[in-house]
Amino acid sequence: MSWNGNDNKDPWGRNDTPPEIDEVIKKVRERIDSLFGGGGSSGDSSGGGFSMKSLPLIIGILVLTWVGFGIYQVEQAERSVVLRLGKFQEIKGPGLRWNPPIIDSWEIVDVVRVRPHRHDALMLTKDENIVDVTVSVQYQIGDPQKYVLDIRDADASLVQATESALRHVVGGSIMDDALTTGRELIAQEVKTRLQRYLDKYNTGLEVVIVNIEDSSPPNQVQEAFDDVIKAREDEVRARNEAETYANGLVPEARGQAQRMLQDAEAYKEQVVSEAEGDATRFNLLLAEYQKAPDVTRNRLYLDSIQGVMSNSTKVMIDVEGGNNILYLPLDKIAESTRGIESLNIPGNANNPSIRDLTNEVIEEIRRRNRQEERR
Repeated sequence: MSWNGNDNKDPWGRNDTPPEIDEVIKKVRERIDSLFGGGGSSGDSSGGGFSMKSLPLIIGILVLTWVGFGIYQVEQAERSVVLRLGKFQEIKGPGLRWNPPIIDSWEIVDVVRVRPHRHDALMLTKDENIVDVTVSVQYQIGDPQKYVLDIRDADASLVQATESALRHVVGGSIMDDALTTGRELIAQEVKTRLQRYLDKYNTGLEVVIVNIEDSSPPNQVQEAFDDVIKAREDEVRARNEAETYANGLVPEARGQAQRMLQDAEAYKEQVVSEAEGDATRFNLLLAEYQKAPDVTRNRLYLDSIQGVMSNSTKVMIDVEGGNNILYLPLDKIAESTRGIESLNIPGNANNPSIRDLTNEVIEEIRRRNRQEERR
């Protein structure tokens, strides 16, 4: 039953009958012919084809499209690894590059950027202790061809090689070296061994630097290890104090020894000089004695007595013809003389002063000596 006498239309005026398939194909074909410049009569059931005039244009568009897909840019820090039909062809440097698409394929790699890798693991040392070591590796691509073609995943190979090299070096070291003074040496050995592994695997990677960021004993023994570190610091401090004491004592002892040597040299020179002076004086006295023996003998005797008397404070005189010995305390006499002189007591003939008495005694000694010489 139709609505309002419209047999083939819905209430909104639309035709429910679908278009014929042949008609749709014909319309699409006409649009394509018009796009490429083709034509044909509307009554021609076979339709129009592509025009020969449009064929060069189509070929030109296809060629430009093919050429455009082969143009690419290589940055300053990059290199392009080119493969032709799946086989390595060349490595191209920075700049605007072109390779024929489909025939050639290429992969661009950054050879300047430094890539970081960090590895943390518990390891057993040579002296059967466990240490927790954290190492950081910085590397870059040194050979793009090997990096792209010779190995499937060079970065994963570096991770495994790092762990292998680190375990080998730490396993050959003692715990003290791994925790304190030997960390730098361990890092250098790990770098050398890791680079040797990477070269053996043909990864094309180059290790820039290896650092031991942290190395510590397990948390279960951290407190005991801190005690060991403290004892080692005390040992170093005691050694430094001993060296400081030795550095202060040894130079002082050397100075004293040098001063003793200098004193000995001075004494030696003094004794030698005095001996030479005595020898010279003896020679001079000998010459004078040969000229006047008596005068020289008396002079030598008086000089000797003067030297003895000047160093002695007591004189004992044997009185001739008697058993009494005259004792003269010269020091007391000198003190008494100074006391008398300070009191300004004048002397007279009946009470002579001590100085006069002393002079008389000395003159008597000289007189007796002269008499002995005459005999």
